[in-house]
Amino acid sequence: MRFGLALPPQIKIFGAFFIYSFCMGSMYPRLPDIQTAMGVAEGQLGLALIGSAVGTLISLTFVGRFLEAVGYRRVLLGAIPLLSALYALAMWTTGPLTLFLALVPVGLAIGAIEIIINIEADRVEQVIGRRIMSRAHAFWSLGFFTAGMMGALMAQMGVSPQWHLTLMIPLVLLATLAVLGQYQPAPHRAGSSTAKPSGFVRPTLPILGLVAVCLPAMVLEGAGIDWSAIYMRDVFVAEPFWSGFAVAIVAGSMAVTRFFADGFVERFSPVLVARFLLVVLGIGTLIILFAPWGWAAYAGFTLLGVGSSALFPLAMSAAAQQTDRPAAINVAALAQISFSAFLFGPPLLGYVAEHFGIRWAFGAGIPLVLLGLATVHMLAPRPVTREVAP
Repeated sequence: MRFGLALPPQIKIFGAFFIYSFCMGSMYPRLPDIQTAMGVAEGQLGLALIGSAVGTLISLTFVGRFLEAVGYRRVLLGAIPLLSALYALAMWTTGPLTLFLALVPVGLAIGAIEIIINIEADRVEQVIGRRIMSRAHAFWSLGFFTAGMMGALMAQMGVSPQWHLTLMIPLVLLATLAVLGQYQPAPHRAGSSTAKPSGFVRPTLPILGLVAVCLPAMVLEGAGIDWSAIYMRDVFVAEPFWSGFAVAIVAGSMAVTRFFADGFVERFSPVLVARFLLVVLGIGTLIILFAPWGWAAYAGFTLLGVGSSALFPLAMSAAAQQTDRPAAINVAALAQISFSAFLFGPPLLGYVAEHFGIRWAFGAGIPLVLLGLATVHMLAPRPVTREVAP
């Protein structure tokens, strides 16, 4: 007997993205409370948060064979509720080192889920005959937004991070069974290679150029998730709800933009859209750096979410269009470097915040925005060359 609702395959994928990010997003609005309880500076807290990055990188590199052996259905139905339980367990730690160690298995679960849901979204596109990847990632942002709002309310009500994330476990379990109880993996893409890159893939110069385009989005998106709540608390002495609301603002503006990004790319061009997003991202970062009032900071976080929304998907599409190597190899090379920057960069910005102030955890991303503007031409579609007889 199977539980769950009979849903179209794309709705199941959207739900998986939402529930997964709802698990992830629950911790970040509570970081001010976690920092206060541990009595540590931003640098130590940032190093503790790297635990999930370490686990995710290990999982992304080595978990492929495990997923194929156990099966996507079993892993996904178990890993999402397990992720919620692991986050709750990590909240009961009392110091940076124990939090780091507790977040490593969190990262292992994240890596497995990331692989499954992104592969499934790609396969479902072929099954239903239309693109859903950007919209699927919009649901990821929407789940983060919902978790941010819930975390902000819990903080304002005085519920501890430990009990908040413990109460999340049955909620996530029920949502997983309802949405994914009847989930079955989609078939492989017809004509696609089943060989997958293993280990670290050497990037070429064009891939490094694409990394430079999406790097500001990866680092500043992560900074908005990791440090926006602490920023509002330290700079504007915001109440717990309004501190956590900053996390929700970043995720919510990303979600809205991702819903409509594909249409703008088709109407204009990847280079024009990316250049516009980088300018918006730069303006938002400058506002956060110099904001004199709280409402201005929220405006900056909104622009940060909009600007960082679609740069990574655009870079992934451009990598797949490179003709020097198979598409899977180029995509893997870009993903490994960019995702490493997303995982490790924002936590390390804690040391910038500790020594130069929390505003500069965001201001440090301005040179990356300039680098992205200098290399945005790498997103231009490669021209098809034809040999002409003399």
